[in-house]
Amino acid sequence: MISLKPIAFAALFCFFFSFFNPFAFAQQPTPPPGLPVSTTDSLRQAEVYNLARQSFVLFDSLNYRFIGDGNLTRGNINRTLVVTRAEIIVNGPVVSLSTNPRFAYGKQNHVLAERDAYIDLFIDIYKQKRVYGFSLATLENSNLRGINLRQLAGIGVGLRLLRKSNHTLSFTNAVIHESTNFRSRPTITIQRNSARLKGSHTFLQNKIRFNHITFVQPALSDFSNLRWNTVVSLELPLTKWVTIRTAFENTYESVVDPNRKKNDTRLTAGIAVGNRP
Repeated sequence: MISLKPIAFAALFCFFFSFFNPFAFAQQPTPPPGLPVSTTDSLRQAEVYNLARQSFVLFDSLNYRFIGDGNLTRGNINRTLVVTRAEIIVNGPVVSLSTNPRFAYGKQNHVLAERDAYIDLFIDIYKQKRVYGFSLATLENSNLRGINLRQLAGIGVGLRLLRKSNHTLSFTNAVIHESTNFRSRPTITIQRNSARLKGSHTFLQNKIRFNHITFVQPALSDFSNLRWNTVVSLELPLTKWVTIRTAFENTYESVVDPNRKKNDTRLTAGIAVGNRP
């Protein structure tokens, strides 16, 4: 069995190194001493500096949001759920990086139900074009689903189906290698096809936002071994930085740990803060 853990951690290390490296973003070069006094020469020199600066731009924008969702029930059933998420996108002329880590913690009748962590990394090449390439890697564990560690990595192609100021829609398809270490059954290593449909829509001059993302991931060797995940959110911006939201999530896995259900549904409400629309 090929372990994807070193590959995934290497990809995540490269992302954070690039993100925090001060040279990853465009730097304003310092002109060398002794510039010519001639105005013409100065203008030519400035043009050279601008061209040099533009050619070394790796990342030119950063968008981010931090989200807190949850629900609380008291009475015959005592239910507590907190879900924290982040959405971070670093864009560049050629390469774009994005990550959407999340953590869920929940109890029901004082018994731990969720303590689930997930982190991913998408590396897109020429994402602004209609057709683009990408690679991905994820790590996750789930108390809810009885998963000690799931690792996957893959490559694929994306297609922009719709790109307007108030509506975007994209479709991606990738081949992934996946390894899942369950608590009560042998580790399963398998290859999957991963198809994703993602959209964002705004209405009433950005007063209402509707976002959706759906993954369908059948195993290549056995289509009955299927996973899917759908997240739909409705958002109402309060300010440029603050948004209230509600989200619906449905997850299905045909192969699960013993005594676990195959389908989970979650409805939460919360708030998002950040500069990402």
